[in-house]
Amino acid sequence: MLQRIQTVYLLIVSILMLSLFFLPLAVLQSGDNLYSFDVFGLNTLLGEKELVYPVWGLLVLVIIVLVITMITIFLFKKRMLQIRLTVFNTILLFGFYGLFAYMIYTFKDQLSDFAYTLKFATAFPAVCIVLNYLAIRNIGADEALVRSLNRLR
Repeated sequence: MLQRIQTVYLLIVSILMLSLFFLPLAVLQSGDNLYSFDVFGLNTLLGEKELVYPVWGLLVLVIIVLVITMITIFLFKKRMLQIRLTVFNTILLFGFYGLFAYMIYTFKDQLSDFAYTLKFATAFPAVCIVLNYLAIRNIGADEALVRSLNRLR
């Protein structure tokens, strides 16, 4: 299982998605107020940390991507199913960015004197998309190799 490079790619995807639970995606400023935006929602930074606006969609997407990636790692004997699940995962990661952009746009309308700064954790889903693509290519290469060996018999 771990001797295949696509397993390493998928393992890195799961580690990156797991790290989104602990890192902020952006810091928003509205006047004198500072907010941290992560997968759980919008939290205040000044004073006591308080959840101002929960964002369940991002949290659910991260959990689904994480679970599907872990399931995909253990389906190494069913390569076509692995490819399908990885493609579905990639589509969900694009949905993550769409929902993230929508939430930033919504916060922009709700908060006055709005400014935001993206953090490096925002790039993790993009890295996961690239790693999913590499995993799909390598799973496809394994499938082609197995099919060519079956023709020789």
